[in-house]
Amino acid sequence: MGKKKKAEKSTTAMTDVEWVIMNVVWEHEPCAAGTVQEQLADTHAWAYSTVKTTMDRMVTKGLLTRESIRNLNLFSAAVSPANAKRGELKRLLKRAFDGALTPMLQFIVDEEELSAEEIQQLRKLISRADRKSE
Repeated sequence: MGKKKKAEKSTTAMTDVEWVIMNVVWEHEPCAAGTVQEQLADTHAWAYSTVKTTMDRMVTKGLLTRESIRNLNLFSAAVSPANAKRGELKRLLKRAFDGALTPMLQFIVDEEELSAEEIQQLRKLISRADRKSE
């Protein structure tokens, strides 16, 4: 019997702290925890040990991979930005709108002030969706 297939990594939820760290990793990978901590020094007063511990946990969760070269641990993303966003959006859609897309879009339109450019982009997306469904 074959191995059980792992769940797609995009289904792994990320905390706010993990999102911050992932954004740095996506920009600088492969990178050490010290690099991440330095990149975040201006916006987050996180100690090196906090960043390193969080990144180690992210490896366990399947969000990051770690390669050890001598005494240096280099981390890379195990999930793409697109897959991470897709998973996050699907969780939000399910949790807040019971999986229904139209109420979520209605909420965004009602709650946000959309620029004329954003409205035009939405119209183009709807036109593209219409063509796909034909």
